[in-house]
Amino acid sequence: MSIRRAAAGDLSRVAEIYVFNNRINFFPIFGDESFSFDQLQVVPLADCYFKQPAVLKNLYVYDDGIIRGFVQVDGSELCKVYVDPFFQRRGIGEALLEYAVRELHADHLWALEKNTQALSFYRRHGFVPTGEKKLEEGTTEYLVVLKKRG
Repeated sequence: MSIRRAAAGDLSRVAEIYVFNNRINFFPIFGDESFSFDQLQVVPLADCYFKQPAVLKNLYVYDDGIIRGFVQVDGSELCKVYVDPFFQRRGIGEALLEYAVRELHADHLWALEKNTQALSFYRRHGFVPTGEKKLEEGTTEYLVVLKKRG
């Protein structure tokens, strides 16, 4: 296993993983075809979002010769943990999450309340709901806070 800080050359792969996970996990909840299949595109996402210096400095990839997933933190907030759908259920998400907690001191995150698969994953790894929630901007869906237990 090798988790390392992302480099500019990794960003198209990171964006690809993000786009496909977003479509698989969030399109069924939001149902927004225009966003999921028109606005959300790999190249613009790699160029406009992931290349931002604040994002790039807090972006780490799981790379064993192939970038299989990534994690993004902001301070102590875990912002993103994504694994390519073809490589899920192999311990990669767990490795990224543990790295974020151990090395990057991540201790909380916001997750979509209806994303039960993600909530279950985080709970299995010691994150517990706090009861705090807020609306996802521009939607009627809620985000909930989970914090790492002791």
